[in-house]
Amino acid sequence: MENAKYKQVQDEILSRLQSGQYVIGMRLPTESEMSKSFGVSRVTVRKALELLVRDGYLTSRQGSGYNVAAVSPPTTTCLASYTDQILREGRVPGAKLLRLEAHAEQVPASVKNFFDEPLSMVERLRTVDGQPTMLTQTWIPRRRAPRILESDFPESGQNQSILRILRQVFELAWSSACESMDSIIPDPEMTRLLKLEPGTPILSQACTAFDSDGRPVFFDQVYRKGPITFDLAGPAPRQTS
Repeated sequence: MENAKYKQVQDEILSRLQSGQYVIGMRLPTESEMSKSFGVSRVTVRKALELLVRDGYLTSRQGSGYNVAAVSPPTTTCLASYTDQILREGRVPGAKLLRLEAHAEQVPASVKNFFDEPLSMVERLRTVDGQPTMLTQTWIPRRRAPRILESDFPESGQNQSILRILRQVFELAWSSACESMDSIIPDPEMTRLLKLEPGTPILSQACTAFDSDGRPVFFDQVYRKGPITFDLAGPAPRQTS
């Protein structure tokens, strides 16, 4: 019976993470406090916490307890939450919705290569501490998001993460992804939005996510200021800045 309780504790902590009760960077209550709160032993609490550390939600340091590291931890794909990264750094992420096309008519060839069906497109300007850092265009099959609304895309808080929106609002799931990168000279409108000097090169990142059957789930095009670095340790590369 006690062994089954650790999963209940794990699920409740995860629920609190996703609801914003526990936020990124926050130190969790102690094992003793959680033991009393959940009505279980400290051993049960510790097992639940260790599983959340293993899955990338929490970090643990001896003598310092457990801290929230991510709400959408990196997977074995190239996808990692930019929102989580910025919050971990103690900065403020933002996401201004620029355009929402529920029935996208003009679809780039790079996107058409993956999808042979009607698409929706979401364009957002991402900011850090109020300053623009990147422009994103996310393409989603209309059948997977038939009732897409502006209210689905918060402009502040941890739930502005596009990965969380796709998983929690539209219930999309993916198990693999491919990414390509290139440098480009942005057009005048992109230059204005990102507050760049004319002719300044930027990084173009295109990532396509696939479900377990190999079918494309969404396409994310990102145009961003540099530089960026990657942590190549572990099962998948993770963008760190």
